[in-house]
Amino acid sequence: MLMLKNNIADTIREKALWMRRRAFTMVFDAQLGHPGGDFSAIDIVATLYFGVMRYDPTKPDLAERDRFIMSKGHATGALYTALCAAGYYPEDWLTTYMQPNSRLNGHPNRNYLPGVETNTGPLGHGMPVALGIAIAGQITSSDYRTFVLTGDGELQEGSNWEAAMTAGHRRLGNLTLIVDRNRLQQGMGTEETNGLDPLDEKFRAFGWDVEIVDGHDIQALLDVLAAAPGGRSRPLCIIANTVKGKGVSFMENKASWHHGVPNAEQFETAMKELV
Repeated sequence: MLMLKNNIADTIREKALWMRRRAFTMVFDAQLGHPGGDFSAIDIVATLYFGVMRYDPTKPDLAERDRFIMSKGHATGALYTALCAAGYYPEDWLTTYMQPNSRLNGHPNRNYLPGVETNTGPLGHGMPVALGIAIAGQITSSDYRTFVLTGDGELQEGSNWEAAMTAGHRRLGNLTLIVDRNRLQQGMGTEETNGLDPLDEKFRAFGWDVEIVDGHDIQALLDVLAAAPGGRSRPLCIIANTVKGKGVSFMENKASWHHGVPNAEQFETAMKELV
């Protein structure tokens, strides 16, 4: 069993590396995007799609599918590469990223792309939508799971806390929130802008179970995300400690790479590091 888990983790690492290289290429070609946030989230998204979630890319609206909502909708490089690698659409679609008439907008749109559960971009919207989806599953006694990924800066939006309070009250064991805790947002650190700590205690006070993990440790992510919700009577918040720009030395922990774009020299350096 341990060998099987390690093999899955290795596969996810390979997928995550491909996603980083492809996402950075998309941003370089378009000269638009949010690579810092893409790279802090990619290991989480890869683990969900290639080690945890139940879905069928040939049937995007399958009733039994698990649902994933990328609430930090600017991290399209992470989401689009995952959907492509999962088989929702061909790789050549990625070359159209942010081009005129492309399906791959700067923020995900479910009207254009299979596999996108809801349109996101304005921060603070994904969590309330995930709440509604989880409530629907609870009412209908469905066994699908609902996962939502938020940025930590995004938690400054009050709508998230209204949703968190309701989820705790309804004891939504089918709902998992992952917080991409890279501690940076556009311009500066989250704690300089509007402090979140102690974040774990806040969620526990709202009636959630809380796990804290290294958001780049694939095996740790697998262990906490793959746990079946059967018997869980409380929603789960996973605080994933991450590094903005993870994997590229000149991007790591730099707020400027929230929406920075590489020049040709930086692109070549990144490609040499992403091996």
